[in-house]
Formats: sequence, structure tokens, C-alpha cells
Amino acid sequence: MKARIFAEENRKWWTLAAVSFGLFMIMLDNTIVNVALPTLQRSLHLKISELEWVVTGYALTFGALMLTGGKLADLFGRRLIFVVGLVIFTASSLACGLAGSATVLIAARVVQGVGAALMNPSTLSIITVTFPPRQRGTAIGIWAGVSALALAIGPLAGGLITEQINWHWIFFINVPIGAIGVLAAFAFIDESRDTSHEQRPDLPGLVTSALGLFALSYGLIEANTYGWTSGRILGSFAVAVASLVAFVLLEARQRLPMLELGLFRNRGFAGANTVMLLVGLAMFGVFFYVSLYVQQVLGYSPVQAGASFLPWTLLIILLAPQAGRLSDRIGPRPFVAGGMAVVAGSLFLFSRMGVHESFWALLPAMLLGGIGMSAAMAPTTAAAMSSVRPDKAGVGSAVLNSMRQVGGSLGIAVMGAIVASGISSSIASGHPRPIAFLNGFHHATQVAAVIALAGAVIAAATLRHARYRPEEAVLSELEAA
Repeated sequence: MKARIFAEENRKWWTLAAVSFGLFMIMLDNTIVNVALPTLQRSLHLKISELEWVVTGYALTFGALMLTGGKLADLFGRRLIFVVGLVIFTASSLACGLAGSATVLIAARVVQGVGAALMNPSTLSIITVTFPPRQRGTAIGIWAGVSALALAIGPLAGGLITEQINWHWIFFINVPIGAIGVLAAFAFIDESRDTSHEQRPDLPGLVTSALGLFALSYGLIEANTYGWTSGRILGSFAVAVASLVAFVLLEARQRLPMLELGLFRNRGFAGANTVMLLVGLAMFGVFFYVSLYVQQVLGYSPVQAGASFLPWTLLIILLAPQAGRLSDRIGPRPFVAGGMAVVAGSLFLFSRMGVHESFWALLPAMLLGGIGMSAAMAPTTAAAMSSVRPDKAGVGSAVLNSMRQVGGSLGIAVMGAIVASGISSSIASGHPRPIAFLNGFHHATQVAAVIALAGAVIAAATLRHARYRPEEAVLSELEAA
């Protein structure tokens, strides 16, 4: 009997290792690409808008399709959809490495986002159904730490590969990792699915949400090229508004919606998802432009740029699991609110950077960013996942991760629009290109700091009771009836 209990307990942690391996692959790809952006720009002769699409194309499909990925995981099996996503991600990584033009690279990155959208919600839902509530925060903290390990290794590995080999290998490296991940999934992950009631994909919801997010991102990214008042850009924003309104109306009336709006009746779930949206909105664009800043303004090599991010990501590795563990006992609110306030401080420091900064001038902002993100991310995730029933783990994790990725893709677009506007006005005033870039960069990081502070306020107001309560389910069912 004891041996069987020990084996079951041991298998839980092997399951965690297997899903974390797949997550490692996704996050490694994110950070490797960021450091290689200037090299990609030179190699393929990319415009800044095309460079933004290399990152946004991935983040946008990742976010837009994640709800569908969570629904498919609940419907067909979480391990099956995780493996399918892993195979798609691995194959599209190979295509990215073979790309010889901007069009091919962006298209392959979009397909990568499809694979990631299938994989990512499955990882959290598998953890949620595998671990009991008393261990879930710890498991999610380890999950976040593994993610941070990829973030830490990615910039330095990306710099080394880009500088010593070539940028194609930042994508080729995913191929052996993906093959090992598939084997580990079949060896250690038990199949699970939502058997509570009928399930089916929500095609109208998928089409309207994807169209709305794409149109909004297109308008923000291309506005500087065509002009904010051009018919193309105004038309994009009109399509975005109409599509997103249609999405909300459809989801409110669908019998089996992709986004179950009833989940947001839980104050903790709604608050955690709003915070996650703001994290993506504030941070993705900053990562994108900090990478360009240190290489194009400060003159760092790819290896030096990758190394400059290490303090940030190493702190996440060390502190995120502890924050997840402590939030199980203390609650998520002080960690998330405090963490977002510290992130705002980091962003404010970035907004004060000049054209001749040393690594030691960058270090305080990197340290504050690592501490703040460590405190905020794992407790936010645990708060959201504790607010849904276990059989809704796939959809709940998909909503959470979708919020982060949608926020990230919009963050790159918004920060890009601010940077582009700052560059244009500065060049028109006669400033040289580095000063013009820095002017836009300062404005973008100041806006990001305000967004992070808003996240701190929302966390303090909503995350006091971040857990699923059965009486809320009864109320939802009565209202639906």
C-alpha cells in the first residue's frame, strides 16, 4: 500500500516535469528570438513593422487560438492536444530556421503560435487535475520557475548561437527538444478530459475573436506607415471593434461558448485575468524594445545583450517557486499587488536610460523587474486556477494564458506605435536616429509603468478571495436556467 502511494506521488512530479519540458520549449523560443531581432533585421532586410510582425504574429495566434486549444484539450484529451501542439510547434520551428524571406518567416511564426496555443493551456490544466489544492501553488511555482529557466537560458543561448553560428539555429534547436518532449508526454502524462457535459469547438467565437485581434494589431503596427487617419487604418480599427463586440455577444448567447463568461463572475478569476492582461501589455513590448535598445543604441553584441537579461531571469528562477509556495499560505494579493508595483519601478528606471549607459546602470532596472515578475506571475496563475472547478481547468488556463498573450501582442503593437511616433517627431526636429529612438523608448516605458501600476491596484482590489466556491456555480446554473 505504501509503495503504491509512493509511486503515485512520484508520478505526479514526473508529470510536472514532462509538461514543463514542453513549456520550456515555448519560452526558450520567445527569448532566443528577442535577442536575435537586430540580426534578423539585417539578414532579411526587415522593416521595423515586419520585425514587429515576427514577434506579434506568433503572440497573436498564440493568444487568439488558446481558448480553442483549451476547449479542444477538454474535449479530446489534454495529453493528446499537448502532443499535437508540440508536433506542430516543432515542425514550424524547422520552417522558421529554413526561412529566407520576411514572408516565410512571419508565416512560420504564425504556425508556431498555433502549436503553442494547443500546448500551453494543456500544461496548466494537466497540473491542475494532477495536483491537489494543497500542492497546486507549489507545482505552479515550479512550472513558472522552469519557464523562467528558459527565459534565462534563451537570451544568452540566442546570443551565442546568433553570434557564433547563425540565426537559423535559434529555431533548429527546437527540433530535438520537441522530439524528446513527445516521448516524455507519452511516458509520464495520464490522459484526462472534461466529461461534465457535451463539448464542441466554438467556430463563430474563434473567427470573430481572431479577426478582431488581428485587425486591432494591424492598425496599431501599420499606423505609422499609412497614417493614423488613413482609410486602411481607420477601417482596421472599425473591423476590430465590430468583431470584438460580435464576439462578446456571441459568447453570451452560445450554448457551449469558447469563452465562458460565467467564469468572470468569480471576482478572483476576473481580477487575476485582468492583471495577466496588463502584465502582457506592459512587458512584451518592453522586452522587444529593450533588446533593440541595448544592441542598436548601446552597441551590445548579441551575447552581451543576452547576458544583460540574466539578472532579471535568474531572479525569477530563484524567487517564483517561493512566491507560489507562500501564496498558498498567505494568499496571492500581497504578492501580486506588490510585484506589479515593483515592476512599475523597473519600467520607470528604463525610461531614464540614456545613450551611453553601462551594464551597471541597467542592473537596478533588471533586478527590480526580476523581483517584481517573480512576486506577481506564479501567485496570479495560482489565483486564477484556484478559482475554477478542476473539470474546467483546460478552459480556465486557456483564458489566463490567452490574456497574457493577447496583452503581449497588443503591447508590442501599442509600444511600437508610441516608439514610432516618438522617432518620427524627433527626426522631424532634427535629432539623430539614436536620440530619436530613445525619445520613443522613454515614452513607451513610461506608459508601460502606468499600466503596471494599474495592475497593482486591480490586484489589491480583487484578489482577496481567489478561489472557486461551489455556491457561485449554483448561482450561475440558476441564472442560466
